[in-house]
Amino acid sequence: MPRNRGLHNREEKRADIIGVARDLFVSEGFERTSITRLAKAVGITANTLYWYFEDKDDILVAVLSVIVTEDTEDYAAVADRSLAERLEWLVERLQRVGPLVSTVHERAAKSTVIDEWHNGFHAYTEALFSDDIAAAGLSGPDADAVIRIGTFVIEGLLTHAPPPQVSRAVIEQLVNAITHGPTSEVLAAQ
Repeated sequence: MPRNRGLHNREEKRADIIGVARDLFVSEGFERTSITRLAKAVGITANTLYWYFEDKDDILVAVLSVIVTEDTEDYAAVADRSLAERLEWLVERLQRVGPLVSTVHERAAKSTVIDEWHNGFHAYTEALFSDDIAAAGLSGPDADAVIRIGTFVIEGLLTHAPPPQVSRAVIEQLVNAITHGPTSEVLAAQ
């Protein structure tokens, strides 16, 4: 029985660390949040923190995973809306943790665990919109190109944070290009 209690307490403490790390990473920044500062805010020593996580990047991935889980649960409420509305929802959700978007891109080149998480996140979000791409008649390289363009647009909106009306206009132009723009076959025939 004590073993189960220890595991239960371990998971509770891990969740506490993730919650505090999320707050600090968003409010103070990932780089400015030291392991010592994080551990102190949680009420443990820095060395104890390593019992729960391998390193700071591992903590960041845990924070990001919690955010994605929350957003995935909430996505069901907008899943039947138009592509433009869903993309706008995605941008709004990710803006809540905006500083982490830049951190992920900066750290992905330095950290295998963050790079793997980042690539998985892209695959996951792209899958959310794959039916829309197929419905627009795009497949193969055309679909891949549109997905990448969409990713660049969303990441650009997150890193540059324009006013909501500008984000909305950019998203509407993206969706219009997806649903009404010519494919490479059409361009090749011209």
